[in-house]
Amino acid sequence: MTKTVTGLFDTYSDASSAVEQLKAAGISDSDISIVSNNSDGRYNDDDDDAAEGAGTGAGIGAAVGGVGGLLTGLGIMAIPGVGPVVAAGWLAATAAGAVAGAVVGGAAGGIVGALTDSGVDERDAHVYAEGVRRGGTLVTAKVDDTRAPEAEAILQRSNWVDLPARRTAYEGQGWTSFDDKADPYSQAEIDAERARYAGRAL
Repeated sequence: MTKTVTGLFDTYSDASSAVEQLKAAGISDSDISIVSNNSDGRYNDDDDDAAEGAGTGAGIGAAVGGVGGLLTGLGIMAIPGVGPVVAAGWLAATAAGAVAGAVVGGAAGGIVGALTDSGVDERDAHVYAEGVRRGGTLVTAKVDDTRAPEAEAILQRSNWVDLPARRTAYEGQGWTSFDDKADPYSQAEIDAERARYAGRAL
């Protein structure tokens, strides 16, 4: 049996460290996915048309610069309610397929749906999507049940977010679930959100 192990990270550096450790543990690229908020434009698209298409739900553009072999197929796309993200792996492919197919809700529905279809609790999937909306990075790995504790330990020691605590924090602000029709966070809002949780495992 396969289990999906998922972690939300406030910083891209923590998430990329988790991915590298998963790979070092022998988990293949094809079983790992990363979706990271790219509102700060740290990755640029090498094809403006592709970026524009991704923004309107028509495709995915290839990211260039600073990728460093993290995962193959790293690309830029837009998620309704989140804005631009850098994504790679099976979850990104599902999201890109949802965009290309013009599914209602676009890539956001693809991500939440892909997580729930792979066994992630729906309430958790909404927190993960909201976390990316607020500037975070999501890392997922499909592993054999016997390796799930090892993969979870890797994500946890890479400074993953305490999901129940983060859900409580969001709900304390009046949040109920991820809304793909909401406006994406501005960079100022993301900076404030990151500052709120800096150094805390919430």
